[in-house]
Amino acid sequence: MTKKLLFVMTILLVASFALMAADVSGKWTFEQPGRGGNPGRPVTITLKAEGAKLTGSMPGMGRGGGDPPPPTEITDGKVDGNKVSFTVKRVFNDMEMVTKYEGTLSGDELKLKISRTGQDGTPQVNEVVAKRSTT
Repeated sequence: MTKKLLFVMTILLVASFALMAADVSGKWTFEQPGRGGNPGRPVTITLKAEGAKLTGSMPGMGRGGGDPPPPTEITDGKVDGNKVSFTVKRVFNDMEMVTKYEGTLSGDELKLKISRTGQDGTPQVNEVVAKRSTT
């Protein structure tokens, strides 16, 4: 009986640590590198985890002037322990741009690897550290 109780308690403890590690819900801000060495700009993403499913949005991309574009929803969002991944698809001039995000959550930091194909067809990878936003 004691071995069974110890086993059950161990399983519950491991499960509770896994749930705590995946608290990625909320707003996250990082500095997106600028093109050609130009200054970067802050980007705030909103994420919501429901079990292994991750949903959320990123700011829309616009060319300035007028109202800001609507947010872009993330797709293919997943949470696996402290690992997260999602995709953002945008369309510019009938051309689809797909950006993949893979990250590791550690407390109030989310280390993200951002991968996309450049205009010349070469892969581009950036790594950023997003901080949990308090607003």
